[in-house]
Amino acid sequence: QVQLVESGGGLVQPGGSLRLSCAASGTIFTIVSMAWYRQAPEKERELVALITSGHSINYGDSVLGRFTISRDNAKNTVYLQMNSLNAEDTAVYYCNMRGYSTYADHTFSDWWGQGTQVTVSS
Repeated sequence: QVQLVESGGGLVQPGGSLRLSCAASGTIFTIVSMAWYRQAPEKERELVALITSGHSINYGDSVLGRFTISRDNAKNTVYLQMNSLNAEDTAVYYCNMRGYSTYADHTFSDWWGQGTQVTVSS
């Protein structure tokens, strides 16, 4: 099994910054992509940022230029640096990793963290 543990959420004032971290542990052969999603109350979960093993990166339109995703393959960890936060960024942020537990796996698995709350408010 693979577990993802997120940290770094909390309360921040508008214009402030936060850095989220997500570390994977367990039986992991390789991780193909790492991503952050978020879900605000009464809204659908949306992609915030994604980074592949080849370091290709995609950002959601609403965070482009403000958020930066990065990964440390040696630590199986993904980070999300969030700057210039505003009230619309308030949501539960979920870490996602897609990969294979063993070399014999024929299909990838999607692993999810438990979510961390980010609240932007004065």
